[in-house]
Amino acid sequence: MADMRVVIAGAGGRMGRTLIAAVAASKGLALAGAVEAAGSAVIGRDAGELAGIGPNGVKVVSDATPLLRQADGLIEFTIPAATVAFAELTAAAGLVHVIGTTGHSVEEEAIVGKAASAARIVKSGNMSLGVNLLAALTKRVAKTLNEDYDIEIVEMHHNKKIDAPSGTALMLGRAAAAGRGVDLAQRSVRGRDGMTGARTAGDIGFASLRGGTVVGEHSVIFAGPAERVELTHRAEDRMIFARGALHAALWARNQKPGLYSMADVLGLADI
Repeated sequence: MADMRVVIAGAGGRMGRTLIAAVAASKGLALAGAVEAAGSAVIGRDAGELAGIGPNGVKVVSDATPLLRQADGLIEFTIPAATVAFAELTAAAGLVHVIGTTGHSVEEEAIVGKAASAARIVKSGNMSLGVNLLAALTKRVAKTLNEDYDIEIVEMHHNKKIDAPSGTALMLGRAAAAGRGVDLAQRSVRGRDGMTGARTAGDIGFASLRGGTVVGEHSVIFAGPAERVELTHRAEDRMIFARGALHAALWARNQKPGLYSMADVLGLADI
C-alpha cells in the first residue's frame, strides 16, 4: 500500500512541529501539507525548517482545502473552533481525521460526531499509549473500590495551556465515572475555595496546576480509610503524543466512517 499522505494542522505550534518531525521519521507516512491560521507568522515558512529537521519543500499555508484533495487524512492539535472547520472538510472528502485538540463544547462535540458519518475520526484527550492504559486501569480500579475511596484527579501542564482541566484529566474522570456507573457531569468537582463543607462521598475531584514547561503529568488518587492508591503518568516528550496520533491515523485508514477513540485504536475499549 502507498504511503499515507497526511496534512498537519497547527503546524507552527509545539505539537504541530513535533508531528512534522515524527512523520519524517515514520514508515508508511508522507507529509502532504502543513497548515496554520491565517495571519500566522509562520505562513510561507518551510515546514521542515520549523520542525528542526531541515528543509523539506513543504510550505506552511492557511487554506487546507486544496491540500486535502491530495491527502488521505489530517492530524490536528489546534483549537476547538478549528476542529469544527476541519471536521467539515474531512467529512466532505471522506478522509481520516485525528483530533488531539481538547476543550470542545457540547455543541462542537455534536458537530464532530455528525462529521463522523462520512469521515474516519479518531478523537482523544491524549494520544499516548501510557495514558490510555492509565484510563483503562482507572476504570477498573474505580469499579473495584467502592465510595469509601474518594477519587481525586490532579494534573499539571506548562504555563501556555489554555484549557483546564486538561482533556486527559477529563478522559480519566470519565473512565472513573464509568467504573463507578455514574454521570461525571453530576459528580464532578472542579475547584474548591473557602468554606466548602465536607467532601461529598462519590464525587470525582479535579485539581489543575500550571507552570513552567511541564509537558503533562496526571495522577488519579483513590483515597480510602487508612490507605491510598495512586495511578500516575508523566509525559517527558511530546513525541509520545505524535507517535500515538500517527498510529491512530494509520489504523483509521482501514476503518469505516465513524467516531473512534484511542481505546479503540489500542484495543482497550472493553477493558
